[in-house]
Formats: sequence, structure tokens, C-alpha cells
Amino acid sequence: MNENLFSSFITPTMMGLPIVTLIIMFPSMLFPSTNRLVNNRLVAIQQWIIHLTSKQMMAIHNQTGQKWSLMLMSLILFIGSTNLLGLLPHSFTPTTQLSMNLGMAIPLWAGTVALGFRHKTKASLAHFLPQGTPIPLIPMLIIIETISLFIQPMALAVRLTANITAGHLLIHLIGGATLALMDISTMTALVTFIILILLTILEFAVALIQAYVFTLLVSLYLHDNT
Repeated sequence: MNENLFSSFITPTMMGLPIVTLIIMFPSMLFPSTNRLVNNRLVAIQQWIIHLTSKQMMAIHNQTGQKWSLMLMSLILFIGSTNLLGLLPHSFTPTTQLSMNLGMAIPLWAGTVALGFRHKTKASLAHFLPQGTPIPLIPMLIIIETISLFIQPMALAVRLTANITAGHLLIHLIGGATLALMDISTMTALVTFIILILLTILEFAVALIQAYVFTLLVSLYLHDNT
């Protein structure tokens, strides 16, 4: 069991070639578009949830920030669907890879910062030095604020990676323990199996919550810079 503990986090390959690109593109097939005047229940519920989430997330933004609504909604749908698909047996979750999460976080963070320096130059520079700071503390505060600014994308990526990876590891460990206890104690195995079911339900919630948290933090960074 210990040998295969991290096997689900290895990038899958086919004939020696990585197929992670195909896996990343697959969730987009779960959100079909329709030209019908009256949609079925599934599409109607999907559009209602998207509209509700978009309305709640973009309510704090001005006209400049609202231009990012399509990208932010695409981001939350991609991360949420990828996390959910990763809970299927024998599947691969791209969001457990720190490199991929950094690849999403760094461009989005850099875009919001660049937007802030373009439209709110004075306010963006003022964040590095709070008003009323004593002169001897000015160099130290500028260094601290600069580090805190550059650590934001790392915090985004590490938070998503850690939460998704920890959940998958717990499911793997408790599932292995359940199989091992079946030959020792049926009652104990039943208890661990119930815990496994509850943990799986929790992971479904975590998959959606982490997608929302990641997108919400990007939205807040955007709000601070527009």
C-alpha cells in the first residue's frame, strides 16, 4: 500500500507521451452549450448556478473588473470540474500538481497587479508604504510588503494543491485500511468504510469549495487593483 501511495499523482502517459493535456481538456465537454429556446433541466440548473455565482462574485467590481467575469467563471468551472473528476476511481487530478496550479495563479496574479499599476498607480505604490510610517522603518516595511505581494500566487497554488492532495491521500489510506481490516475484524472494517464514505462526501464539498476559494481570491486581488 505504501508503494502506491503517490501513484495517483503521477502524470499519466500513453506510449511514453504525457496525456495530461487531453485530461485538462476533458472537463470542458461536461458543459454543453445549447441554442434551444427552452433548455432541459440539467442545462437550466447549470446556467442558474453559473449566473448566481457570477452575480455574487462580480457584485463588488467596477466596470473595469467586470470585464474579467467570463475568465473568472471559466476558471471556477475548470477547477471545480477537474477536482470532481479526480475523485473517480483510477483517475488523475491535474490540480494536485503544484506546477499546474502555479501556471494558473502566476499569470492571473500578474495580470491583476499590472492592471493596478496601470489604472491605480498611486494607490498600488501606496500599499508598499502605509501612511504615517516612521522613517527608520520605511526600508523594512517596503521589503515586507514586496515579499507579501510576490507570495500571493504561491499561497494560491499551495492552498489548492495541499487541500486536494491531502484529501486524496486520506481516501487512499482509509480505503487501504478498510481492505486490510476485512480479514481481521468485520465490524472495524465496517466502521472505517462508513468513515470512508463520509470522507468522500466531504471531498466532493472540498473540491467545489477550493475552486470557489481560488477564484474568489483572484477576484479580490482584481478588486484591489481596479
